[in-house]
Amino acid sequence: MVDIARSPDVKKRKKIRRILVGAGLLLVAILITVGVSRLKPAAPSVDRATVWIDTVKRGPMLRQVRGSGTLVPEEIRWIPSTTAGRVDVIRLRPGAVVRPDTVILELSNPDLQQSVKEAQLAFQSAQAAYVNRKAELESALLSQQSDVASIKAALTKASLNLEAQEKLYTDKLVSEIQLKQSRSDAEELANRFKIAESRLKIQTEGMKSQLAPQEADVDQKRAAHELRLRQLEDLKVKAGMNGVLQEVPVERGAQVNAGEKMARVADPSTLKAELRIAETQMRDIRIGQYAEVDTRNGTVKGKVSRLDPKSTGGTVGVDVILEGKLPDGARPDLSVDGTIQLEKLENVIYVGRPAFGQENSTVGLFKLTADGEALRTNVKLGRTSVSQVEILEGLQPGDQVILSDMSAQDSFDRIRIAG
Repeated sequence: MVDIARSPDVKKRKKIRRILVGAGLLLVAILITVGVSRLKPAAPSVDRATVWIDTVKRGPMLRQVRGSGTLVPEEIRWIPSTTAGRVDVIRLRPGAVVRPDTVILELSNPDLQQSVKEAQLAFQSAQAAYVNRKAELESALLSQQSDVASIKAALTKASLNLEAQEKLYTDKLVSEIQLKQSRSDAEELANRFKIAESRLKIQTEGMKSQLAPQEADVDQKRAAHELRLRQLEDLKVKAGMNGVLQEVPVERGAQVNAGEKMARVADPSTLKAELRIAETQMRDIRIGQYAEVDTRNGTVKGKVSRLDPKSTGGTVGVDVILEGKLPDGARPDLSVDGTIQLEKLENVIYVGRPAFGQENSTVGLFKLTADGEALRTNVKLGRTSVSQVEILEGLQPGDQVILSDMSAQDSFDRIRIAG
């Protein structure tokens, strides 16, 4: 067998053909890769029943804010202890109906009881001193009155004697010296009588001022005694108002100081709602705005009466005065929901409030199309309410949008709506 040598041209052509085939295959692979990379990811499917879809509308929109809270009495009074003592008896427990003179609990204070006795003895001693001083002054006054009466009698007698002497002198029956003597005696008694009367007047008028120190001492001792008696009586802690006993924060045997809270009483006939509103929603709330309070057994109308000047835990307290009859079952500390009406917007475009999106912000919402898909659309929000939001840009009346939380589809700009 003889081998036939291959031509060099044939080898060269085969090599070129292999190179061309390889290059072609590489080019095809590159084109396929680029094409696949440019393909959009398949749109995920969302069941219509699992999302909240709302239709954009035009018309009036009522702006409201909502908050939860409790019913509390408008009149609440803490009853303090007026003196220190030990709790001996607790007569009533929370829930009891009380009147102003109802005794809630009783304290004991041996030192106070002793001070009452001492104050009583001091008062009695001051009274005795006053009586003694008054008797002394009255005795001196009577003595002075007696002197005046004696001098007056002597003056009357001397005047009569002078009158007789003057008649006898006219008849030359007595000497001039005797007449002068009688006249001198009468003048002396007249001066003494005048002086005695002045002393009597001064002593009478000065009697009150001389008794003033004793009277002041008696008044002081009486006030001290009455104060101790009131403190002793205040050991019986009374309600001081009509209402219901809400709290007794002490127990039997506890030692309490003056001014310490002993009980809390509230009037359940007049209640108000204390709502907690998010501080981000407080900007437009004003005193006097209309409000509705849901007691879960009926709705009561009311008005905003007070705004707390500070926030706590991201919320601000808002008091609502209730108007009209309260529903059955309304009682203090009952949990309620309140809605405050801010304003009514006329002829605005609005839709239900989406799961995410603050007032005056731009959010991406999925707007439904006619072919059963939803495209992400940038929507500019305006003023918000409890369940609605004003639309400034991005949507028109009649558009349907998904308001549910779609954060799971953040990487997609379109989705398919199934069902």
